[in-house]
Amino acid sequence: MKGKAGSMLHEKQKQEGHIWGSMRRTAFILGSGLLLLVAFWNSVTWHLQRFWGASGYFWQAQWERLLSTFEGKEWILYIIGATQVPSLLFWSFNGLLLVVDTTGKPNFISRYRIQVGKNEPVDPVKLHQSIRTVLFNQHFITCPVLVVLYPILRLWGDPCRRELPTFHWFLLELAFFTLTEEVMFYYSHRLLHHPTFYKKIHKKHHEWTAPIGVISLYAHPIEHVASNMLPAMVGPIIMGSHLSSITVWHSLALITTTISHCGYHLPFLPSPEFHDYHHLKTSLPIPGRSTLQGRLTTPMSSSVL
Repeated sequence: MKGKAGSMLHEKQKQEGHIWGSMRRTAFILGSGLLLLVAFWNSVTWHLQRFWGASGYFWQAQWERLLSTFEGKEWILYIIGATQVPSLLFWSFNGLLLVVDTTGKPNFISRYRIQVGKNEPVDPVKLHQSIRTVLFNQHFITCPVLVVLYPILRLWGDPCRRELPTFHWFLLELAFFTLTEEVMFYYSHRLLHHPTFYKKIHKKHHEWTAPIGVISLYAHPIEHVASNMLPAMVGPIIMGSHLSSITVWHSLALITTTISHCGYHLPFLPSPEFHDYHHLKTSLPIPGRSTLQGRLTTPMSSSVL
């Protein structure tokens, strides 16, 4: 019995030694990886900071020139920066995608279509109707709402103030914008999948079971304000952001939502397959816009169908 007990004790100690050895190796690997990541990140931010600082005088001078041009009419400059510049990028990007959607060419892009056989080519009547809705939302919903929000923004910090933000402050803002937008978009989207709201409001967006990029803003006006605009604006309002930050953020948000609706799983871009399949099968879990969706996603009721 003593020999057996001693053998078991020896085996247990051996196993514990293996466990501690594995833990030390894991800690070493994770620690080394973390140090490399921090070093890499510091290197990247240092180079970007140098670029930002080197070009800072140039951009500051251009910004002050704009302020002089729009002196006393800063709200017009705000509307241009918050809506027109992002819209120009939105239509430039979607213009390229629409060429593929309507012609099926070039093949090196069309071959990455997620739902093969759908929108080959896209229905022109349905497309024209959707483009009209998107333009209406951009010009007759977005612009008036942002005009209303302008005095609220000024309570926290004038978006057209003379001093441009620093690079590190802009990165902090961008992280906060992303977090608030993701959470608010997820829960507003979830609310819109309630049977009552889905049938009267959100079903319009889901008319496209095989989405294309331009329909990212194809929505009922209420949805456009509640789920497209407000999640993207709350972050800048809270942070009292400069117009330059708002312009970059709105541009990134529009490009990101275009990618999630584009219908193509293109190399080096985030995969839109989950959101694409959500349009195809509305009873799937509600998608967010980023990796946070994995932590927040829960099943929807199939009664919305």
